[in-house]
Amino acid sequence: MGITDIFQILFTQPITNVLLVFYQLLSSIGVYFALGFAIILLTIFLRILLFPLMSAQIKSSKKMQELGPEMKEIREKYKKDRQKQQEETMKLYKKYNINPAAGCLPAIVQMPIIFALYHVLINTVSINTFDKFLSEVTPLLYFDFLKPNQFWETTFFGIELAAKPADLFASNPLIVLVPIATGFFQLILSKMMMSKNPLPKSGSDDFQTTFMKQSLFIFPIMIGFFSFTLPIGLSLYWNTFTLFGILQQYLLVGFGGLVQWIPQLNKYERTGK
Repeated sequence: MGITDIFQILFTQPITNVLLVFYQLLSSIGVYFALGFAIILLTIFLRILLFPLMSAQIKSSKKMQELGPEMKEIREKYKKDRQKQQEETMKLYKKYNINPAAGCLPAIVQMPIIFALYHVLINTVSINTFDKFLSEVTPLLYFDFLKPNQFWETTFFGIELAAKPADLFASNPLIVLVPIATGFFQLILSKMMMSKNPLPKSGSDDFQTTFMKQSLFIFPIMIGFFSFTLPIGLSLYWNTFTLFGILQQYLLVGFGGLVQWIPQLNKYERTGK
């Protein structure tokens, strides 16, 4: 048994079955565009499943941000002694009981699940005949009742889930709103993940600060571009994933750096975080 087979058994196959559970449930109660809504429910389901890991990652990132001033002081004090700088940094982590790797492990665990979801959605929205569905998806199903009796509706409010905004733009320029929304939601989430305290001016930036400033805009632009060139079914997943992430970020640590752009949000910050 190869790595591909193991990955399919552990990730691709379970996610495919959960998607079909939601699809069959929605179809049975007569919901229109059942496949599109099944993708949304699947995304929310996986976000809830990953909630403990995401929470640990968000809280770890928050703690690291709170140490920013002290870390900056250490870097400036020992800027000519890298070894001493590392020693003092580790002492700081120990003092506040922070594991710098705590934020990385959850992200690593999430990656195969997110990749499998991407793979499932790509295959799902690209299937354009019932015979192809029977030959490719049926072998992955645990139970026969999950197999649809007829081919599913592949559009979502009139838009083909397998279509790419780039291909539809000439006939429908408004389709560009889909990747714009994807990039915008990612920008909001990225800003919320940053500290409330303004970043230092460029003259005093270290590598980490510079990277955070640049990635704040570069990453959403990249996500928006990918959304423009990939099937709309994936944008549906990504937008749901990001909106849920925005809600989770607020519930755990508040609006974060977003208050720098919208100071009025301070009055809506949650207490007792």
